[in-house]
Amino acid sequence: NQAWKDSHDSIFHIDGTLAKGPIAIAEVQAYLYGAWQGAAEIFRRLGKAERAAKFLARAEALRRAFDTSFFDEELGTYVLALDGNKRPCRVRSSNAGYALFTGIAYPERARVVARTLMGASSFCGWGIRTIASTEARYNPMSYHNGSIWPHDNALIAAGLARYGHRAEAARIFEGLFTASTYIDLRRLPELFCGLPRQQAQGPTFYPVACSPQAWAAAAPLFLLQSCLGLDFDPNAQHVSFNEPQLPSFLDEVSLRRLQIGNGSADVTIRRSGRHVVVDVIDRRGDIRVLTTA
Repeated sequence: NQAWKDSHDSIFHIDGTLAKGPIAIAEVQAYLYGAWQGAAEIFRRLGKAERAAKFLARAEALRRAFDTSFFDEELGTYVLALDGNKRPCRVRSSNAGYALFTGIAYPERARVVARTLMGASSFCGWGIRTIASTEARYNPMSYHNGSIWPHDNALIAAGLARYGHRAEAARIFEGLFTASTYIDLRRLPELFCGLPRQQAQGPTFYPVACSPQAWAAAAPLFLLQSCLGLDFDPNAQHVSFNEPQLPSFLDEVSLRRLQIGNGSADVTIRRSGRHVVVDVIDRRGDIRVLTTA
């Protein structure tokens, strides 16, 4: 399978039969949409409006086609893939979260997908499973059919935050952070098993998972950025925090030397009752720190 879930049995139909190619994976459509949106922005900034418009038109056409071919009302999410005969693989999977990550999902679809991803069959308490427990090939101890991958969850959390579901992103962060407390040096591994979280028990480890692994190591940093709504605008010289949330295990975090150009700022984000407050501790050069509640 030519996608990140490259196990021989990771792309299948609702009855468990393996999909035959060429296979169109859900997240690949999302990545292409994101690439065309990015290309349009590049050409816009270069002053090439006609080229930008062509890429925007391609992206919008793909978005409409994706919604028609991939969204499944009954499943409450996007299907995993289309097989070589364009038959949908009607499987609830973490792949749908990538439609949120790149923005190909329409807002009304994003709400439904978020609810499905955070439901008990997908979110096990440690994170979102690669395949929901309701599906034919679900196996929490498999490589791609029910396990928890930190990088996968970090990308999904960024997608949830993109559509305003920052509290859900914080829940994912809390689950992975708690899992890390059972691991030497708190190094998140490549993956671990997707068994339900039990009180006073740690996660079940996948015996041959790579640890440490780069994309797992980056996951907590990306999760923190998603929860805080941290963004940078180099042209306007400002750092922004959009509706920041803190996960339940974290009451305060300090970020030093957030830099744009020749300016930088030190900030502390802390919990204050039911709110999260951003304090600018120090500021150097031409930089602004903005917060939206």
